[in-house]
Amino acid sequence: MSASEDWLIYSGGREPHDGIARLPPPPPWRSFNGGPVMPVPGEPEDLSRRRLGTYNPGYFSSPDQVEMVNAALYLRRPLLVTGRPGTGKSTLAFSVARELRLGPALRWRVTSRSTLQDALYRYDAVARLQDASLATGRSFADDPGFDRQTNIGRYIQLGPLGTALLPWNAPRVLLIDELDRSDIDLPEDLLDVLEEGEFQIPELARVAGEIPEADVGTADGGSLAVVMGGQVRCAAFPLVLITSNGERNFSPAFLRHCLQLDIAPPDAEHLFHMVEAQLGPEAAASAEPLIQRFLERREYSDLAADQLLNALYLTNSWPHEDSRQERLTEALLRGLSAENT
Repeated sequence: MSASEDWLIYSGGREPHDGIARLPPPPPWRSFNGGPVMPVPGEPEDLSRRRLGTYNPGYFSSPDQVEMVNAALYLRRPLLVTGRPGTGKSTLAFSVARELRLGPALRWRVTSRSTLQDALYRYDAVARLQDASLATGRSFADDPGFDRQTNIGRYIQLGPLGTALLPWNAPRVLLIDELDRSDIDLPEDLLDVLEEGEFQIPELARVAGEIPEADVGTADGGSLAVVMGGQVRCAAFPLVLITSNGERNFSPAFLRHCLQLDIAPPDAEHLFHMVEAQLGPEAAASAEPLIQRFLERREYSDLAADQLLNALYLTNSWPHEDSRQERLTEALLRGLSAENT
């Protein structure tokens, strides 16, 4: 690595390494002191393989992508990633998580019905009431103090954002996917939490005197985490990648607190590496004609890179006569915009 690249923690194509240990302390205005600190969980190799491929596990990131990811790591700021569908916005998060050994990338898929509460935690009060009544034959109305005698933590499940804000010993990677689909107020609500790096779980805070610690579920499968006094506060601010298809304008206040990265559609070299990673060197060696056809068609029609992968996989997996292969390719490379449907 050259002297000019010594500052890079994430390189965009290397095998997993422990370079995150070289990340310097945050700026004073982005320092957080959550605890007790927990080790980042390991990531199953099959999860990385499914997202990034097997032949070349590293994701082929462009220099501007690498630089902005590193800037977000250094500054502890969210990174707003904008680009057309299929340009690799989401894949970037999985690439960073794998290369820097930051555990499974946490993902929040945003819809028009999503709320900040969905991403932070869920509290199943109904299940708690049912379990308590079955265990004792009593109700909360019969004995108000009974509410404190049950293991309240088992009824709380942290969402992806809530899990990312736990006090990990290294930044977790959080993918907030397609924020432009959200309700108009959600970006500002989200910004408040990301600025503070913490949030409160009122159900735990109310009983903190009797139950100072609670084991709660996380978005990491069946794993548990300890929450102290009902407060979740990060130690290492997560790497938050927020994706947008460019279908919405965010407020100046929101943009001021984010770094911004625009991802252009992949060029021929990028597509070649993508095919090589997912389908292997033999498929990549014979893919040039279809890659060129894809690029030419993309000049006048919306296409996503996974359409190219689908076409290559299908045409290389089974022998077809020329006419059938042509029909399949045409069907799989159909434009995504409304005028092409």
